[in-house]
Amino acid sequence: MTADSANQPDIQQELRLSRPFTLADAIGQEAGSFMKGESPIPRLVQAKHGAQQALKEALTDGPGALHQVLDRWLCDDETRLSQHVQNPAEAVKDLLEAVLRSPETFYELVRQADVTWGQIYDCRPHFQQPGQPPHPDDEYTHESVKATLKNCLHVLNNPPQLAVEGDEPEGELRDKI
Repeated sequence: MTADSANQPDIQQELRLSRPFTLADAIGQEAGSFMKGESPIPRLVQAKHGAQQALKEALTDGPGALHQVLDRWLCDDETRLSQHVQNPAEAVKDLLEAVLRSPETFYELVRQADVTWGQIYDCRPHFQQPGQPPHPDDEYTHESVKATLKNCLHVLNNPPQLAVEGDEPEGELRDKI
């Protein structure tokens, strides 16, 4: 600090003296460092978006109805999301495992996927009953949904590894490059 700057009056102090002090000013001064390093987006909202992204990346669903239903179930289950705030993909795994463990929940998921498919494509959906064979035009059969959910779980449990620079391709692939 130079001698000139030490002799100059504090501009902020002069500004404060010229106007009345309010509670809002005090809160503003104290809150200035309150959010330092933190996101203004609540953690539950961050977890919800993280879980939605994990589901989107792991689930293979061409027609999209199953994805919509799972996404809705996931977003509506704040308890599950709040248990996995640090790792939202775990909330997706937890939901899928719970659906696969409970036949009633699983059949309801398939039914809702059929309804959603009918709404998306403006077609009459086909509802497979437990223990009955599926209709030939049924987009979401019990077996196909079960396979899709298991595949999604597999992808979530074994995320694809990104190639690190410097890794050599192996075998014939290396010869073709």
